Amino acid sequence: MTAKRNRRKQTQSLQQRLTTFAENARERARSLPPGNERDMLLRLAKQNEVTSNLTDWLSAPVYPRRGQ
Repeated sequence: MTAKRNRRKQTQSLQQRLTTFAENARERARSLPPGNERDMLLRLAKQNEVTSNLTDWLSAPVYPRRGQ
């Protein structure tokens, strides 16, 4: 038997979901004392922001290079 995939229609774009996760992680990190858990949340927030920016950059229209 093959396992059935959980398919769910996303209501938000990837960029919106990444940004929301980053904001929530930063909010939770603010309420924590300095330590490993707080550092992990801040690192995850930064990773999600970078991923969101890269996704925007990769989905931007491509302009032809000079000389081609």
